[in-house]
Amino acid sequence: MSIDVANESGVPVDESALSELARYVLDALRIHPLAELSVVLVDEEPMAELHMRWMDLPGPTDVMSFPMDELRPGGPDRPSEPGTLGDVIICPQVAARQAEQGGHGVQDELDLLCTHGILHLLGYDHAEPEERTEMFGLQTELLMGWRPSAAAASRTAETREG
Repeated sequence: MSIDVANESGVPVDESALSELARYVLDALRIHPLAELSVVLVDEEPMAELHMRWMDLPGPTDVMSFPMDELRPGGPDRPSEPGTLGDVIICPQVAARQAEQGGHGVQDELDLLCTHGILHLLGYDHAEPEERTEMFGLQTELLMGWRPSAAAASRTAETREG
């Protein structure tokens, strides 16, 4: 599995921890070993530009996902098809503010945003109540499996999104 983490933000971030988390999430969702994922950390200005361009919303956001091959999770006896998942773009400055507001660590928030972004790449959404329940439930389950403290951040984010 190819996971590329690029920190273009200038903010110190544990890129290897994000790569390990992404690998854990992709393995848990039975994504094909030849799949490719890119995680990019950017400053507030480029994130605000992406947010305006693609969502027509002002200001920086925490995470955006740009799917490529529309891969979906694999099943119990089979992995997904191989391909390129796409890009998860994270803004560490927004993550730091959200972590402070949520009363948890910045790494937990980054883990949450990375997981959330990957789920969006795999077709999960939270626009409708049943979709929201499924996506946030899976997100919490994945984060609890990864690190229990990250699960608290996930519950805080679900409240924030609601």
